[in-house]
Amino acid sequence: MAPTLILKPGTAWSDAWQQCLAIAPEAFREDHVLNLWDASWQSGGRTLPAYSAVDGSPIAGPPRLDAEAAQQAVRASLDQHRAWRHVPLAERRARVGATLDALTEHRELLALLLVWEIGKPWRLAQADVDRAIDGVRWYVEGVEPMLEGRSPLPGPVSNIASWNYPMSVLVHAMLVQALAGNAVIAKAPTDGGVACLTLASALAVREGLPFTLVSGSGGELSEALVRSPEIGCVSFVGGRDTGARIATTVADLGKRHILEQEGLNTWGVWNHSDWDALTAVIPKLFDYGKQRCTAYPRFVVQRSLFADFLGAYLPAVRSIRLGHPLAVEHPDDPLPELDFGPLINAAKAKELDDQVAEAIDRGAVPIHHGSLADGRFLPGQDTSAYLAPVTLLNPPPSSPLHHAEPFGPVDTIVLVDTEAELLAAMNASNGALAATLATDDPETYARLSPQIRAFKVGHGRPRSRGDREELFGGFGHSWRGAFVGGELLVKAVTNGPDGERPPGNFPDYHLMP
Repeated sequence: MAPTLILKPGTAWSDAWQQCLAIAPEAFREDHVLNLWDASWQSGGRTLPAYSAVDGSPIAGPPRLDAEAAQQAVRASLDQHRAWRHVPLAERRARVGATLDALTEHRELLALLLVWEIGKPWRLAQADVDRAIDGVRWYVEGVEPMLEGRSPLPGPVSNIASWNYPMSVLVHAMLVQALAGNAVIAKAPTDGGVACLTLASALAVREGLPFTLVSGSGGELSEALVRSPEIGCVSFVGGRDTGARIATTVADLGKRHILEQEGLNTWGVWNHSDWDALTAVIPKLFDYGKQRCTAYPRFVVQRSLFADFLGAYLPAVRSIRLGHPLAVEHPDDPLPELDFGPLINAAKAKELDDQVAEAIDRGAVPIHHGSLADGRFLPGQDTSAYLAPVTLLNPPPSSPLHHAEPFGPVDTIVLVDTEAELLAAMNASNGALAATLATDDPETYARLSPQIRAFKVGHGRPRSRGDREELFGGFGHSWRGAFVGGELLVKAVTNGPDGERPPGNFPDYHLMP
């Protein structure tokens, strides 16, 4: 009989909220957060109810501004930008460094907020905070040569990012943008992360960084955050539909842009025999329930190797650990080591569950279908946002699972007989951020990998965004605008010599670094 679990003492949402009230009373109220603009925390905005995917309990929702207030915030950010761009680099480095020290001091609270707001297991929540701090510290220490001969943009950088990496993607980008001499605007993701971002922003503005943090409907705020002439650059992380609309707008306006969009990242298996290595990596590929832009939801497998592939894959997928990220057996137990917790909300879990059922009805073959009964949960807790791992063979072309990233713990397998079929299946989404080809023969990898339309291609190992000097971008519809990572992130948000063409994927050219 499974042991009865309890919520680890000191980790409740109310515990985290009381700490936020004590640390940043200027930004937090008893039951909501404030928006940050014009260098101060502002009341106003309509706060909608919000619930944690962890157990369905109420948490703080984003205070949604209207279009007029957002436009005021953008104008105020331009005033900040005009002053900040003249602050000497040494002072900017000192202020960003002091912010990193403050984030480090409150690392565990930021991670706990991520657990409740977006369902990250404790290990991954801490990693998200640490990657932001460590990554920006690398820029603080080495940014001087990156900025030589460059100047800040004419206006602030507007950030519109998805909910899945508030610290290691959004806060990381905001701090580097400020370090490079720009004022920074960020829209808090609607689906989660507003309290974590509010605390991080409160710590930053105390050190004098020119941050603006607002919440609201993307459709209502896009006029201000994307089209406003005050905006110097638009940085977006999210889905292809929204990204395409933003891409059209910024192209029409000739505005600097960085648009990271989804793609179907694939893992090809061809003339491969190292099955132990595959078994070892499968659980890692399920980190955070595959709710990340560099997840691998599609395996493209040589038909003659399918039996061996299943022999390596199935034991690994059956070992996946999921459940409530804060549930323990005894009060003094460490928080559980999980591969993932809930999806971002119950609606997403139902959508994926329905897509799986529909795909099976139309001919997909279920290879593995996990059960929540194997998960770690509190007695009687709401589990509507959880989905156990699912693996389908040959999803039908009519299914979204055939051509789009599921953003959840659903793997699909496609069998192929020729190298041409392998490449066609690995390029199913017209561009991706990452891909992997597992093959024993280095010459085969060297010949085939350049034909895979992904920015990063691994040889039998997964690729990710990377940190510090590692560059990042995408091919085809997975990326539009300037590439980032390393010195390219600084170049993307600064002006260089006249006529400079930054590496990236633009309407009139594609330039690799």
